[in-house]
Amino acid sequence: MKIDDWLLDILACPACKSPLNPVPESDELACTSETCGLVYPIRDDIPVLLVDEARRA
Repeated sequence: MKIDDWLLDILACPACKSPLNPVPESDELACTSETCGLVYPIRDDIPVLLVDEARRA
């Protein structure tokens, strides 16, 4: 799964507002904050940025 760079530049973690990075070999986006650590799924090429749908890393 490839997310365009321009989209990654504007996406942020809804919980702490830190940038998100794609998780290699997975359809997920991980929060870059050391204190937050949430990982959000990508379903049907759409990032699901809901805290209730996220998992802890």
